[in-house]
Amino acid sequence: MRTILNVIWLVFAGIWLALGYALAGVICCILIVTIPFGIASFRIAAYALWPFGRTVVRDPDAGVFSLIGNIIWCVVAGIWLAIGHVITSIPLFISIIGIPMGIANLKLIPVSLLPLGARIVDND
Repeated sequence: MRTILNVIWLVFAGIWLALGYALAGVICCILIVTIPFGIASFRIAAYALWPFGRTVVRDPDAGVFSLIGNIIWCVVAGIWLAIGHVITSIPLFISIIGIPMGIANLKLIPVSLLPLGARIVDND
């Protein structure tokens, strides 16, 4: 079932969201200071391509630099990526088959706003 949902997700939302994260990652990697943001963005892009069967776990020992970085990320790119998740979830919620994908899309919003100090792990 996960594979079917992931394939449908990939066609209707995953490619577009992953491209947005990849673009944000490339822009962040241009400057030396924002390379950690770029790496986090590439991790989330891979998660946005194939989200079912994986989850986000927060690291409680992330530290103050992670907090400061998340604030900067949220202002610069996170809010725009979260808006992208909301916009792509609306058409998914309209169709009955897209409701689980719309829910998964909304579950990606917290990690799109605060990517530093988060790990993406398998559910198993």
